[in-house]
Amino acid sequence: MTIISLTLIILAGAYLAGLIGSMTGLGGGFIVIPLLTLILHVDIRYAIGASLVSVIATSSGAGVAYAKEGVANLRLAMFLEIATTIGAIAGAFFSAYVPVHIIPVLIGTILIFSSVMSLRKIKDTKCEHPSQLGYRLKLNGTYRMGAQNINYSIRNITGGFFTMLFAGFTSGLLGIGSGALKVLAMDSVMRVPFKVSTTTSNFMIGVTAAASAVIYFQHGYMDTVITMPVGIGVLLGSLTGARLLARINSPRTLRLIFAIVVSMLAIQMMYNGIKTHNQ
Repeated sequence: MTIISLTLIILAGAYLAGLIGSMTGLGGGFIVIPLLTLILHVDIRYAIGASLVSVIATSSGAGVAYAKEGVANLRLAMFLEIATTIGAIAGAFFSAYVPVHIIPVLIGTILIFSSVMSLRKIKDTKCEHPSQLGYRLKLNGTYRMGAQNINYSIRNITGGFFTMLFAGFTSGLLGIGSGALKVLAMDSVMRVPFKVSTTTSNFMIGVTAAASAVIYFQHGYMDTVITMPVGIGVLLGSLTGARLLARINSPRTLRLIFAIVVSMLAIQMMYNGIKTHNQ
């Protein structure tokens, strides 16, 4: 395979990754890693390095667009980033001690869990017991659904914060941005509306990925032949995804997209990990 054909394949796959990643809040890593490892047979460590670049690109494209539209909760994002950044640095350091074949299985397990949890609640439900800490930190907000402005309150701030610590650790360890866990923490633990959860996750994942990307760069796991088309493709795809998401007003539709994409990638990654271990 020539460099040009390799670049075009990565560019096309990265565009799709950015498109889906920005709409679901997952970041582009969940598609970039399977693309590079399963189809192009890139070493998992280099795939993770490229994945972190894709996550940063998704956040730079879609996250900024969502913030401009007022859908993402920026105060909540900045508060939770304290936890995810600490976890990401710890996970990146720990990654050198994890056997390579275990990483895809871990990714697949987290994806399956996230998919199941997202389908448990098809509709957004109003938070019945808002957190007083949420009021003090001014974390509650408003978002637009069609022509209607919807106010929402947040609960269980402490539980969400500690879940974000684990999400950050997973991001640094696996190079996936952990958007699934971030969305899950905000949606299920903190009762943030799903559309706000996905858009806020897009804004957050870039900061988390940047914290661990530095460490992967120091270890030499960033290959410009791979990371350049990944970054460009994901950025363009995320901008397209941001425009599409603005037209989707049904939480059910977003949850179904989230669950289907996540489940397909989970099966691929777990199969790849088991296959590698048996060889």
